[in-house]
Amino acid sequence: MIVELHSAAAGLNNRQAAPFRKLRYRNRNMKNLIIIGSTGSIGTQALDIVKHYPDKLCVKALAAGRNVKLMEEQVRCYHPQVVCMWEESAASDLGTRIADLDVRVVSGMEGLIELAAMDCETPAIFLNAVVGMIGIRPTLEAIAAGKTIALANKETLVTAGHLIMPAVKASGKTLLPVDSEHSAIFQCLQGENHERIKKILLTCSGGTFRGKTRKELEHKHVAEALNNPNWDMGAKVTIDSASLVNKGLEVMEARWLFDVDVDDIQVVVQPQSIVHSAVEFVDGSVMAHLASPDMRLPIQYAFFYPDRLPLEIKPLDLFSIGTLIFEKPDTEVFQGLPLAYRAARAGGSLPTIFNAANEEAVRYFMQDKIEFLDIYDLIGEAMEHHHVIQEPSLEEILAAEQEAREFVRSRIC
Repeated sequence: MIVELHSAAAGLNNRQAAPFRKLRYRNRNMKNLIIIGSTGSIGTQALDIVKHYPDKLCVKALAAGRNVKLMEEQVRCYHPQVVCMWEESAASDLGTRIADLDVRVVSGMEGLIELAAMDCETPAIFLNAVVGMIGIRPTLEAIAAGKTIALANKETLVTAGHLIMPAVKASGKTLLPVDSEHSAIFQCLQGENHERIKKILLTCSGGTFRGKTRKELEHKHVAEALNNPNWDMGAKVTIDSASLVNKGLEVMEARWLFDVDVDDIQVVVQPQSIVHSAVEFVDGSVMAHLASPDMRLPIQYAFFYPDRLPLEIKPLDLFSIGTLIFEKPDTEVFQGLPLAYRAARAGGSLPTIFNAANEEAVRYFMQDKIEFLDIYDLIGEAMEHHHVIQEPSLEEILAAEQEAREFVRSRIC
């Protein structure tokens, strides 16, 4: 910490200026945060960490979709310079609510890009905690602006990993995974030679419907799918977890993060959510990351990497756990996983089709317009319908997204 002396009476000598002299503290270790998706599950937990470390973390900008009430609370608590609402009407409403504050309100994709590119005096972390492909452009902009990326948005790497990872490498900055599984793998690999990786063991809880037969999944609706046994997640991610589509997306994300072949990533069901993932090395060693299920852990690790700071979470009591359970995923019933492997092996624009078709199908499922098993059929049909583009540009990625969405709509409406 550096202490600087400043006189409020310019031009006076030291004796004359003494009564006006004041101390200003500037913490060189302070990190500035730009959080997009601040009103969601990851965003709110990230801000909880800020609350516990106000001398180390400073919120410069926040962005959300349409939750104006919660955004107003966050603005008044964390005092960002700029906030963005995805919907213009929400931005207008927020602007009226916080008219008494010196905070600029922007909206839409232009607003997200402005936040990503904003100049920060001290080291800046851009936390992408939005759901969906809207996170791609702001992430690319943040990388170009020299920010460290804390990534909780799977779709960014799933659909544009071939654009994101080279950009990160060229920037000389770091991309830190925030998903619990990818953070676990990242932590297991610290100090290790990545060329010695034999296999990544990517764990999952199995979701709400673990152990169910296909017959039992017929006529399942939203309320049942949202009852995840271990994790507090947003609705869309919880449904993706139930279908194992979420784990398929994480397989594709891990392929880019750790530069491994997709067939060297093995999904393991660990229903207690204690083993967050593991890495098997060529000598037969397996290094695993264990902790109580709490998303604040990977978020905080990303914020303070490579350091570790105290975090009040439920202690891991191995004696009370007694036995750890590991199961193979049922890919006959939960077809989101084999569909994801198929998309990942094909590469190019097919992961975008997989992701966008799922997003659109889940949207209809949440509106009770389709049933749970229909999600798999719509994804598979959209993939069959698509002509794969290898090494797609950002424009081609966005066009593929639109194609998948329109295809799913045409099958329902």
